[in-house]
Amino acid sequence: MSNPNFTPLFDQLNTVILGKQNVLKQLVACILAGGHVLLEDVPGVGKTTLASSLAAVLGLHYQRVQFTNDMLPADLLGVNVFAPNEAAFKFHPGPVFNQFVLADEINRASPKVQSALLEAMEEGQVSVDGKTYRLPQPFLVVATQNPSEQLGTFPLPESQLDRFMMRLSMGYPVEEAEKMLYHMGDRRQLVPQIQAIASPEILAQWQAQVQQVTVSEAVAAYIYRLVAATRQAGRFALGLSPRAGLAVANAAKAWAFLDGRDFVLPEDVKAVWVSVGNHRLQSLQQQNSSKVLAEILEQVAV
Repeated sequence: MSNPNFTPLFDQLNTVILGKQNVLKQLVACILAGGHVLLEDVPGVGKTTLASSLAAVLGLHYQRVQFTNDMLPADLLGVNVFAPNEAAFKFHPGPVFNQFVLADEINRASPKVQSALLEAMEEGQVSVDGKTYRLPQPFLVVATQNPSEQLGTFPLPESQLDRFMMRLSMGYPVEEAEKMLYHMGDRRQLVPQIQAIASPEILAQWQAQVQQVTVSEAVAAYIYRLVAATRQAGRFALGLSPRAGLAVANAAKAWAFLDGRDFVLPEDVKAVWVSVGNHRLQSLQQQNSSKVLAEILEQVAV
């Protein structure tokens, strides 16, 4: 298996998003594994700019959808409109019929809209008035979420959170990057200059290659030990499911692929472990789930 060179892709992203190399690599790994991403952060740290840059560099049809509390499922999925000259109803597809959908401030929408997006993410299709429509391929959702203590937000249900392969947080820029931002101006003006490194066909090919990356029995046993550690009494309300363990394995395959390997090392598993698990767990201790997951990495033998 000949691995592609991802350096030009990251070079372009790094010109727009300053000082966030690890977040960018996790995000690209998630997409190569065929997963959806949840970006949780305070407003104004560049989540939307990151999503539009990524869509541009991958050569995908991009659509941003601003979620609000009065939004209806039809605003996202589309609607049947009566065409008098044809004497029939005609389906007008909504913004979800794009290859790369940015669901901006997803937790401002009602549970009804969130469940409509859930089918799209899980099945790659939507149902409107009893008829099913396939979504374009590849199809990926990058959703942004404000912290739940902010006004007018609905916490996402566990079933919805579980459909996101990773939850990432950009955080504030490092000092040098933030100074450069003030010196050189808003990075959004650079997005139109981004050259597409890939296309839908190339991305589908990469995703197929990621699935060919091998996970040895020893690495599979290591992933099992990590997952089993989350199920021990006193750590979390509920431990990670087998589906979450599978997500860890797939994300680790993509991480290995980005590093030019066709087999997974324990280091690949460690690199993706926290971001794949943190949103699926509710800590019983007085600390966030990411910290407990990092402690599990320290305690479980490789």
